Amino acid sequence: MKALVAGTGWRARVKTRARLHGSLAIGALSVTVVLAIWAIVTANGWVSPRILPSPGHLFAEVGHLWSQGYQGTPLTVHIRASVYRTLIGFLLAVVIGVPLGLLIGYNWIAAAALTPIFSFARPIPAISFIPLVILFFGIGEFPKILLIFVTSMLYIILNTSAGVRSVPQELIRVGLNLGLTRVQLFRAVILPASLPQVMTGVRVATAVSWALVVAAELVAAQEGLGYMVMDAATFFRVADVYISIGIIGVIGLALELIVVTIEGHILHWQGR
Repeated sequence: MKALVAGTGWRARVKTRARLHGSLAIGALSVTVVLAIWAIVTANGWVSPRILPSPGHLFAEVGHLWSQGYQGTPLTVHIRASVYRTLIGFLLAVVIGVPLGLLIGYNWIAAAALTPIFSFARPIPAISFIPLVILFFGIGEFPKILLIFVTSMLYIILNTSAGVRSVPQELIRVGLNLGLTRVQLFRAVILPASLPQVMTGVRVATAVSWALVVAAELVAAQEGLGYMVMDAATFFRVADVYISIGIIGVIGLALELIVVTIEGHILHWQGR
């Protein structure tokens, strides 16, 4: 019996590894096809280079930005500024949003008091708050981080509270029949059962936090990838716009992979 289980587990791991390698190969092929089409389009002049620079021109411009920086500031400084603002806002959103979401999902009084406020604020675009943020907090680092924090926290609260409310009542009744206190019930039953939804909220907040860096850096920023996008667009430096957007995409993908890896360790029991 043990040999059968071990064999089944080994085949599952092989199948998963093969699927991962296949996904990577297909992904690499699709990127190569896109780059080839892009090169053909620009080489034949089907699109003006003022609108769509060639891949070669963009790679050359990346080298120039890496060595010379943008507007006298090293490229690494712009990247570090955006990552710093995003991570601070995101981590604060997780630290505050997850407990609030758990409270709202578990306690009907907290839900009745707080849900209307968060439901009102969630649909409002973050960029709409920029004038008020400048009015109240000026144009330093704090308002940029605040925009990311507030918007990300709203999504974390939504998913976390939904996760608590989606815990099957059968599990709760079993816990109560076993004599668990409310604290024990929450720690041993409700929290583990709601973790998948909590991690979904964290993943959404990761993407939202990084996407908001452009809006946050509209607040009189002089550094950051969002600043580079807006400044390059203003002065029609199209290649720099594409490069800034590309860097934002690559870093966003890296952040997503980090969160997925953490989720895999936290929810290692899923699917077993």
